[in-house]
Amino acid sequence: MDLIYYYFPFLETIRDFIELGGNVLFVIGLLTLFMWALIIERLVYLRVGHKKAVKMAVQFWEGREDHSSWKAAQIRYRLVSVVARHIEKNIALIQTCVALCPLLGLLGTVTGMVEVFEVMAISGSGNPRSMASGVSKATIPTMAGMVAALSGVAMSTFLQRRAERERELVADNLVIHK
Repeated sequence: MDLIYYYFPFLETIRDFIELGGNVLFVIGLLTLFMWALIIERLVYLRVGHKKAVKMAVQFWEGREDHSSWKAAQIRYRLVSVVARHIEKNIALIQTCVALCPLLGLLGTVTGMVEVFEVMAISGSGNPRSMASGVSKATIPTMAGMVAALSGVAMSTFLQRRAERERELVADNLVIHK
């Protein structure tokens, strides 16, 4: 095990941090990794896949002869909706992960405080040294949950606004000829 920490010293730091803050930090870390994997997937889609989807929708629309009938308007609406659905994929899941991070931090706070109260019950006093580990387990998960949520809030807001803007651009590209 020491050989792993020799080649990957950051793993030892992560292990120490999780021990200091409790097992809830491990869950917050996994949730944060999952959230950022979804964010990166959306950024890659915006860079590569979305352009192809818009191009295909515009080509389909321009290939039609009828652009002014009720049926054409419905087809245009469907094209815009399909492209928008693809760009909005997983944004709600990212926002859910953002909302869960502080809640998990709060769970860590509660478990840390329970540990403080257990120490107080066992020792029979409010000895600060005996309560110190519980207090750190109560504050570190809160901080970690908030930091993870803040990083996700910025990116989910960016992705949501970009999805709305791209939806409008697709609708503008599918021009109705009269």
